[in-house]
Amino acid sequence: MSDQKLTDWRKLATTLESEINKVIVGQEAPIRLITNAIFSRGHVLLEGDVGVGKTTLLKAFAKAIGGGYQRIEGTIDLMPNDLIYHTYLGEDGKPHVSEGPILKSGEDLSVFFFNEINRARPQVHSLLLRIMAEKTLSAFNKEFYFSHLIVFADRNQVEKEETFEIPSAARDRFMMEVPIAIPQVDQIMTSLIFDTKFHDGDKLIESVPSNLIQFDALNGLSEIIQASIKTTKPLEKYTLNLWKATKNPEEYSIKISGIDMQRLIISGASPRGISMMMKTARVNAWLNNRTSVLPEDIHAIFHETIAHRLVFNPIYELRRTEIARELSNEILSKVSAP
Repeated sequence: MSDQKLTDWRKLATTLESEINKVIVGQEAPIRLITNAIFSRGHVLLEGDVGVGKTTLLKAFAKAIGGGYQRIEGTIDLMPNDLIYHTYLGEDGKPHVSEGPILKSGEDLSVFFFNEINRARPQVHSLLLRIMAEKTLSAFNKEFYFSHLIVFADRNQVEKEETFEIPSAARDRFMMEVPIAIPQVDQIMTSLIFDTKFHDGDKLIESVPSNLIQFDALNGLSEIIQASIKTTKPLEKYTLNLWKATKNPEEYSIKISGIDMQRLIISGASPRGISMMMKTARVNAWLNNRTSVLPEDIHAIFHETIAHRLVFNPIYELRRTEIARELSNEILSKVSAP
């Protein structure tokens, strides 16, 4: 692909962001991160309270990139087969079988949203994670392929009853965890309350252009972006030090008030996690019209690609969100950048 083609795709990516920002206000940072994930071809965990617009946001992206969009709600009684098919009695009084959400869009499935994934049983997590990793599923004596699929999953972090925490090995399969918070700008908050156009998510989505991005061209484009954006030796050394700091922060004089740093980390970032971080850093450089990765490209995605992978001592888990953010900031502050 020529440089001009990459430039044309970058313009489309910018247009995509602009169109989504028109309907989802006050979420510029999450929209940039999700745009990055789409071009990095990585799955995303969403962090945020109920009612902040996660479903509307994903529907808007799905409409703009094309392909199929499906979702499912996590519940305590959800079983793995509910992702694949469901049975019902037809008007003829006979049992019938129809496709579940994973199969309903066939091989054109591009966005799958698992809402409140931690309400579902570990058996359901296992099936979903296998589909995420292998992009295939065997059902009805047939092999289904989902080569264009990106999974988004939301965790209910308020209510803990009847929930199953996602294990660290499963979290590591997600490229990012993106926080989506209520905007803190008074003007935006006032618009969300009193501007009636924001009261109907479906009508908002109608204004998003359809098939703005060719969903079935994104895999090939992503490979070209990764091959086109270069790294320097100093940048590679810096990245290696960042990785080491996630494992042994005390060796880099990293301190957090009230935390025993020698006991905090059970397991740092995995090799897969660091490679995913670099993948998103390259896409961030491309989105900013650069041909090589700079430290600021890593800074832009470091917390979102690394924090959810860290395994903390159980005594600190209840404060994970707060501690992980402070730890990320300290690592970027204490590890010298080239």
